[in-house]
Amino acid sequence: EKTRLEDTERNRIYAELTQLMEDKKCYQNPDLTLGDLAILLTIPPGSLSQVINSIEGKNFYDYVNSFRVETFKQIVLIPENRKYNLVSLAFECGFSSKTSFYRNFKKVTNMSPSDYLRQNNIIVTI
Repeated sequence: EKTRLEDTERNRIYAELTQLMEDKKCYQNPDLTLGDLAILLTIPPGSLSQVINSIEGKNFYDYVNSFRVETFKQIVLIPENRKYNLVSLAFECGFSSKTSFYRNFKKVTNMSPSDYLRQNNIIVTI
């Protein structure tokens, strides 16, 4: 049986995880695993998974992909990035394929990347 983390421990790990993701931008690594993050945080992978599931209500991959989608939404607003195509910007955010980008973008935003760009009057090379 898995041991449940105390709230204070869970919150401490979550704060460290959030700081790590923001500072090191680990999500930009397309090969990032739960184990990789657990090593960086010096905790067991099961504990990290428990923290993400209980606080975010997401599994590890959905958690990481939400960072990637939010980063894409930020970098696509930068005018000098508009000369790049959609997929190259997605790769910059950590997505490993066009399919993964489109699927996860839609999962997070409930719209396709093209619809999102159109709705926000953002023009990039598609």
